[in-house]
Amino acid sequence: MKKFVESVGFIVFAQGAAGLLYEWTGWFRLWAVVARLDFLDRYGIFVSAVLVVTGAAVMIAGDSIRT
Repeated sequence: MKKFVESVGFIVFAQGAAGLLYEWTGWFRLWAVVARLDFLDRYGIFVSAVLVVTGAAVMIAGDSIRT
């Protein structure tokens, strides 16, 4: 379970980082889910930053799970 939570946290973190890179440089559109969702057009940077922080928090929380 610990590895699963850490993996999910990494995926969320990577999506946020890819979204920020897309907003700043225009690259990584294929990776960034935020860039593909039309209703998040104006909030791309904010949503990507929230994904980065959430992913980091989930990865940190995964360390507290006992096996």
